[in-house]
Amino acid sequence: MIEVKNLSKKYGSFLAVDDVSFSIEKGEIVGFLGPNGAGKSTIMNIITGYLSFTKGSVTVDGIDIIDNPEAAKRRIGYLPEIPPLYMDMKVKEYLYFIYDLKKVKFPKAAHISEIMKLVKIDNVENRLIKNLSKGYRQRVGFAGALVGNPDVLILDEPTVGLDPKQIIEIRELISKLGRNHTIILSSHILSEIQAVCKRVIIINKGQMIADDTPENLAQKLSYDNSLNARIICDEKDMIKALSSVEGVMSVTSLGKAEDKAYEFNIIPKENTDVRAAVFSKIKESGKTLLSFSSNAVSLEQIFLRLTEAADNDEARRLLGTDDLTEENKESEEDNYDSDFQA
Repeated sequence: MIEVKNLSKKYGSFLAVDDVSFSIEKGEIVGFLGPNGAGKSTIMNIITGYLSFTKGSVTVDGIDIIDNPEAAKRRIGYLPEIPPLYMDMKVKEYLYFIYDLKKVKFPKAAHISEIMKLVKIDNVENRLIKNLSKGYRQRVGFAGALVGNPDVLILDEPTVGLDPKQIIEIRELISKLGRNHTIILSSHILSEIQAVCKRVIIINKGQMIADDTPENLAQKLSYDNSLNARIICDEKDMIKALSSVEGVMSVTSLGKAEDKAYEFNIIPKENTDVRAAVFSKIKESGKTLLSFSSNAVSLEQIFLRLTEAADNDEARRLLGTDDLTEENKESEEDNYDSDFQA
């Protein structure tokens, strides 16, 4: 659905985006992460057609964003961090304006009504936007991105200004929309990314340093993929029971944690998820499980470890994805410079 190849963007002598390539299929919800100034907003603006680029190509549903920008943009709904709203318009009036601007072919009243109900702003449809709370304004911006039912949604900080209940509702909406839309979601709230995204792309200093599932990244960066379980049980019997679970490499008791309960450290075999099997074994034994947790690193820890590495090459080495020799690097850099000079 989205194909980005060898994308680079220069502002004068400053290289903001450096040879980035990735593809996103229909129905994927991809988290787009990076520290401030990393280049992720530049890439998002290039995909939407708001910015030009120096080198590379971008296609949306097979349509080149440069060769046929109108057709490509018609397939994209964009919610920037600060939605460009007309404050003196009423909510419905604004969405009707966006409808006309996008030259949408769906029945206007029914289409706008459906969107307002979807993002839960139908109760304020006749209020001036300037009189709405920040959270409602964010929802109006989301509604504007949905006008025309675009195939691709690019959402930059979509839950800014929302209360906890509204954040949950927007997460559920994003998950629902992801069944039939391709979604790129950028957010500094990493728990939000982890809740709805099956894949993350991490950009740092203009380069892509990671593209994988949060689980795979955690496994690559974690020195301890073990599980901890606190169980009311007989210590020796439980060690024997858990050791018999298929995929478990070893079980160690960490001693008594509280009255009649012991803490166990369970180490699985490589690339094996034993959580469900361990839980079933504890239930089968008739014992009481008080707590169960993974020692894998969180998405926040992954993000910090990669973006705080000495450089992007070091970040790739942490992930085991740096397979370029020094000779190849020099060759690529030489070709890259000559491309810009041409």
